[in-house]
Amino acid sequence: MSKLPERDEKANVPDEQAPEGMTLWEHLDELRSRLIKMIIAFLAGCGLAWTKKELLLQIITQPFVAAWKHGHHTGGPALHFPAPAALFMAYIRIAALAGVIFALPLMLWQIWAFIAPGLYSKEKRYAVPFVVSSCLLFAGGAYFGWKVAFPLAFQFLLDLGGRVGELEVQPTVMISEYLDFVTRMLLAFGGAAELPIVAFFLSVAGLITHKHLIKFFRYFLVIDFIVAAVVTPPDVMSQLLLAVPLAMLYVISIGVAWVFSRKHRTDDAPSDDAPAT
Repeated sequence: MSKLPERDEKANVPDEQAPEGMTLWEHLDELRSRLIKMIIAFLAGCGLAWTKKELLLQIITQPFVAAWKHGHHTGGPALHFPAPAALFMAYIRIAALAGVIFALPLMLWQIWAFIAPGLYSKEKRYAVPFVVSSCLLFAGGAYFGWKVAFPLAFQFLLDLGGRVGELEVQPTVMISEYLDFVTRMLLAFGGAAELPIVAFFLSVAGLITHKHLIKFFRYFLVIDFIVAAVVTPPDVMSQLLLAVPLAMLYVISIGVAWVFSRKHRTDDAPSDDAPAT
């Protein structure tokens, strides 16, 4: 009786390196290490921002100053603070907001490094494009809000003041409330610009395809305008300036999902040269 040939173990080893296995405690230890690095990066960004706090205040108030001058209000543009420590706390908030922005590339890299052990090597090559595109999209969305949406919103809101009969209605803007408004708007526009990145992750993971996004588009439009109405000021122009770009980003996300979900299916498809089992 002839001896059967031994099974070649290497023949069944895929060229693609499988994700690394880690225990729960190893995951927790890795998470702790990544969080510490992200906190250090954030604190370093805050320290850098604190040295330029007056310059940062001038930058984030430029749309407000321009809207004030355009409306021909009495007196110069001003922000007020009600308590002696309020301005100090406002500078801390400015430094914290800038610290997040400065540390964003390193923080995104740490997030990618944490999930990388669960990815195949073909997916790990997206690390640099993920970090670069995420930062550029967030910066682009925030800049669009600061450059386009903020001046229109402030112009609309400040122009509500003026003379009403014999009454003179003048705006008194508190610096804490102004920072609340600007922070919410910056995060809204910057976060909305990250929609294609979310679509990329979900399509690579095989959770969605472009067909899912196309079917959900009508519902997304409703959610889009509701979010824009809640986040932005009550004027229609500001709402459209968030809702319309967000809808366009959703269309781009459909294209991203189509490309990467198709690529995911192609990579997972068995080769025609593979031996039949």
